[in-house]
Amino acid sequence: MEEVTTANCLPLVRDESWLPVEETAQVGRIRRTATALAEKLGFEAARTAEIGLAVTEIGTNLHKHAKQGVVLIRSVRGEHDAAVEVVAIDRGPGIADMALAWQDGQSTTGTLGVGLGAIARLSTSCSMTSRPGLGTSLVARFAPRIDWAPEWGEESAAGVTRPISGEDVCGDAYAFCRTADRVALMMCDGSGHGPLAASASDAAVRLFREQPFLPPDQQVERLHKALRGTRGGAVAVAAIDLVTRKIRYSGLGNIAAAVLADGRKHGMISVPGVAGHQARTIRTFDYALPERAVVVMHSDGLTERWGVDHGSDLAVDEPVLIAATLLREAGVRNDDACVLVARPA
Repeated sequence: MEEVTTANCLPLVRDESWLPVEETAQVGRIRRTATALAEKLGFEAARTAEIGLAVTEIGTNLHKHAKQGVVLIRSVRGEHDAAVEVVAIDRGPGIADMALAWQDGQSTTGTLGVGLGAIARLSTSCSMTSRPGLGTSLVARFAPRIDWAPEWGEESAAGVTRPISGEDVCGDAYAFCRTADRVALMMCDGSGHGPLAASASDAAVRLFREQPFLPPDQQVERLHKALRGTRGGAVAVAAIDLVTRKIRYSGLGNIAAAVLADGRKHGMISVPGVAGHQARTIRTFDYALPERAVVVMHSDGLTERWGVDHGSDLAVDEPVLIAATLLREAGVRNDDACVLVARPA
């Protein structure tokens, strides 16, 4: 077994809450949720208050300017520290002049056009993508200190999950691990919804993290055997080699995957089956990894009818912003949804 340190598979994302922002009272709810998470993570009172101010600004602007505004609040953890991450997504008019929107005292007709300067100052890191006519996605991360640097270094991958309407937990899950020259991605869509589906997906994540750099077909076979006795689910693994610029991919069930490069979307193949229950043939397919490519995996909580021009900027946007924008554009509310995006160096 190849030895893998814990740092290879960081950060861990937990405590996810999706909160709509359509009424004034809901702004207070997202503030309370974010500050409660900061307190749970052991933040000092002054820093927790700063987070409350910034999140209130995010929520207020969503309420004033957005359509279908929603906020995701979660923890992003390392071995020794953690941060509060806030992702805001909307279908507002978008922002035409991003540089102007970041300046204090500026107001635009787009979402988050007021107060962005304050949010940026109070957060440890903050970035945004916006497309006129489509909407805006923003991610702000709040660590215990403004000058905090994540122990896991620059993130080459990130994902988002969202439960089906009416459920508190998502039955889909993802994981990723990396070394200097490799990135491994895994996704599991637990069969059905709710806690039993989440239990199957959580088991897949734990097993994958034990040996993340096994060949994808061996990994999928291992997951298939391990999920017997659970509800099972669709699983897929992508092994990205940064030296040879190749992707080896193995999928079982309805996980969709694609390589986005040179203005095109190149789909990757998953074979029929259900891990834990039915897997007649497990195959591996090889794909090229062009320079500046982005790799996307998602569950069937998103339609596959999206293209490279889906509303984010693949060349510069953080993976979490690409994932959030894809969820906004292609997500369906009557299913759990999961998106994992990697931009290999």
